[in-house]
Amino acid sequence: MGFFTVGRGCIWLFFTGLLVTSAVRADYTENAEVKDFVDTMVTKYAFDKDWLNSKLAQAEKKDSIIEAMSRPAEKVLEWEGYRKIFLTEDRIAKGKEFLVEYKSTFDRMEKQFGVPREVVAAIIGVETRYGRHTGNYRVIDALATLAFDYPPRSKFFRSEFENYFLLTREQGFDPIELKGSYAGAMGYGQFIPSSYRNFAIDFDGDGIADILSNPVDAIGSVANYFVKHKWVPGEPVAAKVTVKGDAWQPLIQKSLKHDKAVADFTANGVVLKEKYDPKASARLMALNGDNGVEYWLTLRNFYAITRYNHSEMYALAVYQLSQAIAGS
Repeated sequence: MGFFTVGRGCIWLFFTGLLVTSAVRADYTENAEVKDFVDTMVTKYAFDKDWLNSKLAQAEKKDSIIEAMSRPAEKVLEWEGYRKIFLTEDRIAKGKEFLVEYKSTFDRMEKQFGVPREVVAAIIGVETRYGRHTGNYRVIDALATLAFDYPPRSKFFRSEFENYFLLTREQGFDPIELKGSYAGAMGYGQFIPSSYRNFAIDFDGDGIADILSNPVDAIGSVANYFVKHKWVPGEPVAAKVTVKGDAWQPLIQKSLKHDKAVADFTANGVVLKEKYDPKASARLMALNGDNGVEYWLTLRNFYAITRYNHSEMYALAVYQLSQAIAGS
């Protein structure tokens, strides 16, 4: 959901500003794989072949996109550096303003979906600074580049390119005009095309699901994304913990799945400051923070945040930002 649900990268709006955008006008219509793509869209979805080719002929390969894909923030930063990108005074202040400006929308969203307003606001804050920075790449360039010139993820992005043309037809958008991130994510919440089609909603009742320029629809759509990914109203997200002994060490895992219970951790040296349901699913993580290693026990709502971006650091940044903007 979110934006890039497989290691995602909307956070890379920060880093792509450091890249020099280079474009190569590659005639994608002469590419054999593109021809197969066009044939699929024509036979499977009844697109007009000439129309598709006219759009694809305008797509440009962007080397800067391939560069950005090769160095996501989760791989080049430790938690202490990653956190500093998102937990800034300005982002916190703007988050508080965002909550006030759209209070009635957040009131309605919480009542309908049960997702805390500060969590929804934090997602939008991390992704686009509350809609201020939604990306400058043409989405057609991003998806063409990744679908046909980036073999490691070509299968995934061809599917997204397929969804993109379906999305633009459904919403009446011009596929040449839309702009977003280097990974083809769009709008306030940086939804990739499949997420847009599956989770974006019309939350202001005007008949259009517009997360590109309508913050009301964006707020409802992010909440809807969380509900569809099993957010549990009223349950905690994460807790900073301490550890004793060494029995807890084998319990740290790379997988984001929460397949152990709180009791498994407390029985092996993980010390909680608060009381949690011992049967609740949980996961332990260790991150290098400002003052050394930090230990966090995360619950299933934390896992729901990782469905938006498959990164534990991303989810923790969202959670901590949500706590900061909710504070007085």
